[in-house]
Amino acid sequence: MSTMRMFYHPDRDSLDLASILHALSDPVRLRIVQSLAQSGELTCGAFGIDAPKSTLSHHFKVLREGGVIRTRMEGVHRVVSLRMEDLNARFPGLVQAILTVLAPKDADGDLKSDLG
Repeated sequence: MSTMRMFYHPDRDSLDLASILHALSDPVRLRIVQSLAQSGELTCGAFGIDAPKSTLSHHFKVLREGGVIRTRMEGVHRVVSLRMEDLNARFPGLVQAILTVLAPKDADGDLKSDLG
């Protein structure tokens, strides 16, 4: 008999700014958040980050327990998504502002556009 692994996710009302900022204070975790903002949902192995599995697991845990991401099981895969609705409800515009600052820019400092 296998046990279903349950993941801790703080409730929306208990999301804490310090915990969110801590979760976003690492370049690898910021890269995870950027990937989720672009892709919606990804499995844990789909981020293309060259790091040991234990290191990635730690980063996912910090993001999850900080209230930034949600993890769910889908078969044998862990599927990760950004909690944008919850984050915006508690701290409107915070994550979008961070993502804007991290977005690729051209030589003039303007946001790069895929529209040519």
